[in-house]
Amino acid sequence: MNSQKNISDEIRSKADQLTNQLHHHNYRYYSLDNPIISDTEYDRLMRELQLLESAHPSLVTPNSPTQRVGVEPIEGFGEFIHDPPMRSLENALNEEEVQSFEARARRYLKQKYNHEIEHFEYVVEPKIDGSAVDIIYREEIFDSGGTRGDGRQGENITENLRTIEDIPYRLISSKNGPPPPRYLTIRGEVYIDRDGFFKLNQAREAASEALFANPRNAAAGTLRQLNPKVTASRPLRVSLYSVGKVDGFEFESQSQLLETLSGWGVPVSPGWRKCKNLDEVFHRYKDYLTGRESLPFEIDGMVIKINSFELQRDLGDTSRAPRWAIAYKFPPKQDHTIVEDIIVQVGRTGVLTPVAILRPLRIGGVEVSRATLHNQNEVDRKDVRVGDTVVIQRAGDVIPEIVAIVRDKRPAGTRKFKIPKTCPICKTKAVRDEDESAVRCPNPVCDAVLREGLRHFASRGAMDIEGLGEKVVNQLVDEGFVKEPGDLFELKEHRNKILEIKGWKEKKIDNLLAALEEAKGQPLYRLIFGLGIRHVGAHLAEVLATRFGSIDALSQTNKERLMDIHEVGPQVAESIISFFEDERSRQTLANLLAAGLTPAIPDISVKDAGDVPFAGKTFVLTGTLSSCSRGEAKVAIEALGGRVAGTVSKKTDFVVAGENPGSKRTKAENLDIPVWDEDVFKQILMEKLIP
Repeated sequence: MNSQKNISDEIRSKADQLTNQLHHHNYRYYSLDNPIISDTEYDRLMRELQLLESAHPSLVTPNSPTQRVGVEPIEGFGEFIHDPPMRSLENALNEEEVQSFEARARRYLKQKYNHEIEHFEYVVEPKIDGSAVDIIYREEIFDSGGTRGDGRQGENITENLRTIEDIPYRLISSKNGPPPPRYLTIRGEVYIDRDGFFKLNQAREAASEALFANPRNAAAGTLRQLNPKVTASRPLRVSLYSVGKVDGFEFESQSQLLETLSGWGVPVSPGWRKCKNLDEVFHRYKDYLTGRESLPFEIDGMVIKINSFELQRDLGDTSRAPRWAIAYKFPPKQDHTIVEDIIVQVGRTGVLTPVAILRPLRIGGVEVSRATLHNQNEVDRKDVRVGDTVVIQRAGDVIPEIVAIVRDKRPAGTRKFKIPKTCPICKTKAVRDEDESAVRCPNPVCDAVLREGLRHFASRGAMDIEGLGEKVVNQLVDEGFVKEPGDLFELKEHRNKILEIKGWKEKKIDNLLAALEEAKGQPLYRLIFGLGIRHVGAHLAEVLATRFGSIDALSQTNKERLMDIHEVGPQVAESIISFFEDERSRQTLANLLAAGLTPAIPDISVKDAGDVPFAGKTFVLTGTLSSCSRGEAKVAIEALGGRVAGTVSKKTDFVVAGENPGSKRTKAENLDIPVWDEDVFKQILMEKLIP
């Protein structure tokens, strides 16, 4: 028996040794691009481990190098919650817009913290055209990962991510750097490089399978395969460049982050650079632009980030994007086509938008057949006419737009286009706002306004009702089942009649009814955004939900209270007040609540909408809080009118100190600034907020 035990220990030790060797060589090959053994030797080590695991199945772990080939298919993806939410980036298309980004950041710091900044130090990274992912490590071991989804919640694609050779199974404890933290969330892009994409399409062509249009689509589709073996068969790579929640380490800058991640064995943004000012940023942009076609992967611009994490925290985020970073996109690719028609679409707020119908063409692997002309001013400026040959481009390599007219190819007899004086749908006389270029249909029951409003209400950023896309909305409206949002939640009464509509099956209607039932408890901010109040975007909806805590309190507020909110100006305040004063809006809301909507109250809600006891007070958070994340603490403070800064100064009013607070607590004590430990902080919040 002792001999058997020794043999078992010997085998286990050998398996561990092979596992560590293979992970190390994967790191050398995929992350450093500097292998130190031949492919033959690597294959020999892999076969040896496979034989051991085959003979002793208990040795197999999910993170074994042998499991990169993928496990058996799964039935579906579970939820993956992002902590904190993953943000998108605002775009800049020229140097002036980048300069405006810097000016906004300087102005924000000046207004909020009285902090003067002449210029910032930046880190720039190539903007790889891939699919965003969020990856978690626990105790240095790869744990799980998910897609970006809506930024708050994605799909759990852990088994697919395990198949990607670039993603290290275990983080490396570098000799000269800090050890990896006990909990680490890393974010970045999964992509397919040019060579991998070429070989993938070659193989698909040989197998008589449809070719992928571009590497980005191929990467996104591969990540969401229900069969991880399919994912494993495709040449996915990864570039990681930011972190979410971190427990056990605190980064000081983006450059330190990238250097540290690389030291832990993580493949980071290739070719990133630190820049002292915007002049260096613009120089680096030209280098990226000139060399983009020679890179082994596709990029559509570069990302500019303020290097200091302290300044990043001070600048914070909107609901969509950080204020401390921007994507500087490359000039889009262009081509020529013909305008075959110009139609007018009616949006959810009644705006009449001219749209050019184009002779279809492909730009950057995507077929383009229409382009918005925005408004009458834009049509007049460009003088776009039916029959014109136009230069078309995808703005930011995404949105099709008409750049210019090829005037010497204009056919005789073309006529200038004018937006009609009446709504093309309901024939109501159109009106033009004095302060806007938009022409809109004022009829609140216009069929187009109804349809677009319903689509917005059900959209991902609003009530997020799965299965309620454009086609379904049109069918339900056409058949007379839905005339306003509240009708959606009464569809169960018409289940059998809906099944008579062509294309509707039991599973389809039951899935929709289940999604509608689930939507009844969506957070308050989603309902506020879904109502379609003019000038109220997703971020402001979150602010309003946090400040007022209920739709009833918001509907009864006044202009003065709204104007107390930093994000609300006179025009926005008037729009909110007008919405809730409108009889039809009140009836729509009443019908929604009567149908069973019980919007989830924000976790942090002020007792009284006018009670902002922290107004004008500046807080600094330091150390690790056990009862909540720093982000949650920041939301609580801001809900009470306070501000959260990244550094302690004479202007700081309070410091909240968790475990291992470091130098910030010492500095606060030296300046006689009150320091609250976590228990005191929680007690004060309980007194001021609804639990």
